[in-house]
Amino acid sequence: MKKTGIKTNDVILQTVAKLVVFIVLIFSFHLFFTGHNAPGGGFVSGLVTAGAIVLLLIAFDIKTVKKILPINYIKVAAFGLLIAVLTGIGSFFFGVPFLSHTHGHIHLPLLGDSHLATAVLFDLGVYFVVVGITMTIILTIGETE
Repeated sequence: MKKTGIKTNDVILQTVAKLVVFIVLIFSFHLFFTGHNAPGGGFVSGLVTAGAIVLLLIAFDIKTVKKILPINYIKVAAFGLLIAVLTGIGSFFFGVPFLSHTHGHIHLPLLGDSHLATAVLFDLGVYFVVVGITMTIILTIGETE
């Protein structure tokens, strides 16, 4: 594509993208924690988070987003895979089958009685894997240099 020397003015897109990315990330956080009782979980929230980062890539350029988010997404995916595998292996220490999970209630100072499950740790690993792999693929496709 030939550059014409015309600089585009994307102020409106960039301003709206900043607000929308914030809203999308909050929605992703909501999807992550409602995944046990309703549709959602680590996979869907990872895709929504990757979608928010892609919105930043559309509004800005790759170099600007890499300055804002200096993340190696391959390492994020590897970290997520490590969490997921360790969560599954952790069940062996308690003499239960692979990927068995347990849950319980704990009283947190500001949140009150909260339900905790080890499946959340597995979902966290899935979340990181999905964000890492999706963003690696998108950035690989999008790089022109």
